[in-house]
Amino acid sequence: MTNPYLQRPQRPNQPPTNNNRPQQPANRSGGNQGNNRGGGQGGGGNNPAPNNPEPSPWLGHPSDPNPQPHKTASFVEYLRWMRAPSIQHKEGTQVQLVSKAETQANYTERLNQMNVRTCLIAGNSNTFIVTCPWRIRVGGTKGPESMLLPAFDALGMPYIPSSTLRGVARAQGIREFMEQGMSRSQAKKEMAKYLGDLDAEDKHKTGKVIFFDAYPIVTNESNSGGLAVDIANSIWSWDDDNLKYSPNPNVFFSLKQVKFLIGIRKGTNCTDEILAMVKKWLIKGLGQGIGSQTNSGYGRLLSGQQQNNPHEFLRLNFELEGQLIHGRQTVTWRADKNRYDNKSIAEVRPVAFKNMMRYWFRIFARGVLPSHQVRTLEVQIFGGIEPEPTWGWLCVRVKEIDSPTNNRKKQSGILRLFTTNSLPEFQENSFKTFCKDLCWLMFRLGGVGQGARRPYYERQGNPRIRGCDLMPFNDEDFWQVPDYPQEFVRFFQQRLTSFYQNLATLTTISINNCNLLEVSPPNDNPWVEVADQHCRILIFQGDSQGNKSHALAVLHDRMFKTNGSYDRFLCGSTAKPSPIWIANVEDKNYQVVTVFGATQDPRKRFVDELRSQGAIQVFPLSPGR
Repeated sequence: MTNPYLQRPQRPNQPPTNNNRPQQPANRSGGNQGNNRGGGQGGGGNNPAPNNPEPSPWLGHPSDPNPQPHKTASFVEYLRWMRAPSIQHKEGTQVQLVSKAETQANYTERLNQMNVRTCLIAGNSNTFIVTCPWRIRVGGTKGPESMLLPAFDALGMPYIPSSTLRGVARAQGIREFMEQGMSRSQAKKEMAKYLGDLDAEDKHKTGKVIFFDAYPIVTNESNSGGLAVDIANSIWSWDDDNLKYSPNPNVFFSLKQVKFLIGIRKGTNCTDEILAMVKKWLIKGLGQGIGSQTNSGYGRLLSGQQQNNPHEFLRLNFELEGQLIHGRQTVTWRADKNRYDNKSIAEVRPVAFKNMMRYWFRIFARGVLPSHQVRTLEVQIFGGIEPEPTWGWLCVRVKEIDSPTNNRKKQSGILRLFTTNSLPEFQENSFKTFCKDLCWLMFRLGGVGQGARRPYYERQGNPRIRGCDLMPFNDEDFWQVPDYPQEFVRFFQQRLTSFYQNLATLTTISINNCNLLEVSPPNDNPWVEVADQHCRILIFQGDSQGNKSHALAVLHDRMFKTNGSYDRFLCGSTAKPSPIWIANVEDKNYQVVTVFGATQDPRKRFVDELRSQGAIQVFPLSPGR
């Protein structure tokens, strides 16, 4: 009798053998029957406001305007019903649709079937389980409206293709052969003895180990195998040699805190030794991270045999208080306002820290190096996809310790920095010191996440909480800060000088940090966010005024307002970032104030006011500026 786990999926024209048949709409009268925009009525249409009915995430097909996919339907099935992209409120309906797919999915039966199948074919002794501590996304398919989709199999189930696993093992094996002194071509030739190569001699053309597709293991917490909505927001992008500010949130799917069953087995002419060696390479490679966004903490898969990662070079506890770091959003329709209300879900995310390190790297590097060289080095350090996919030298990971509650607007965690295998060995020491200095500057110059440019304070208006304070906790002298601003000046200039010295080592370019570049001469608008000869950084001490630190109170003083409102060329506005950063230095009573384009009004007037009140200038490093 054929094993039921090895049977083919049911053909569409065969009668169903279980209860998985897609359900018919329970109550089609609950939605309007389509409208001029092609959308049906979402949410059942029970209590719509007379003039502002909730827009539907579905296309309004005449025969099924309000579909209710069966819980076993994959996201591929949802794509058939996706709403028209040109409708009003398209972003809200997109979030609503992917949330439906995430929360309603139940792939228990299918994923269990695929994992039992792997065990039967590979043998239980040739399988092992790996765990993803955070998120993973394998595959880079663009779906409708450029939505990024992970790898789905032919039935729409999330998985890791066997070819990806083979590639991971092969890459790790090549790296280890090269560490033994082989050239890359020699290492590839040696690897053919294990995994085959069309250009190898006949006996090695075929790989000796068979890899199986890896499927998520269903848990009590997630019937979908970890399918989870995430969001990417690329705020800054290069436009030739200039940076363009344009928030652009994109919703996409990932798998969160998921376990996979991995299976391999012997092929033709495979020995126990070969299988064991390939398994070892696979486990080590998975521990480095696979798929996309590996530099941002995605993709790491750990097995029970995993040892501590020797590439970790910084571990730092931190606490964040204020507007916090957020990930995905949920939406709620407001019929009275004819729009969706967004609610961001707070989450400690390594992406936020990596991007903030990238931001301050650009700020200081562009002040001493041509922009095209900064752009090239940025991809080398942080990774990127242009001009070609590049695995950066730095990987940032974060472990959350405490998440916020309704009465506690704080996040805490452990920031961990790793080098990757793409870092040249001779650059290792300089690069680690460079990153440590950059991390110190990030913690002292601003926050991270929402409200990063302002120190934490509370107010009567909505939202009540603004800004954020980011604080490191570490006993090393390196992370300590003095009680007095005069002493802090020396600490700051030491860290920044060390940053420039190691930047010169990494680029092999002589850098004179006392002779800053002029990226673009500023006027009232625009200015360039760069630590060039028009930037000023000051240390400012003073008592808090009300609920605001002294430097922030000066910025918000009426003397800098125009027509009673904040000056957007000082404080920023919608789609325009503020040229001024203010950061509290832990629990000390002084702040670090960074002003871009500070040689022109209205920013010059603000800098002059701080100086008149005793602020100490720490940047530029050269005296007299």
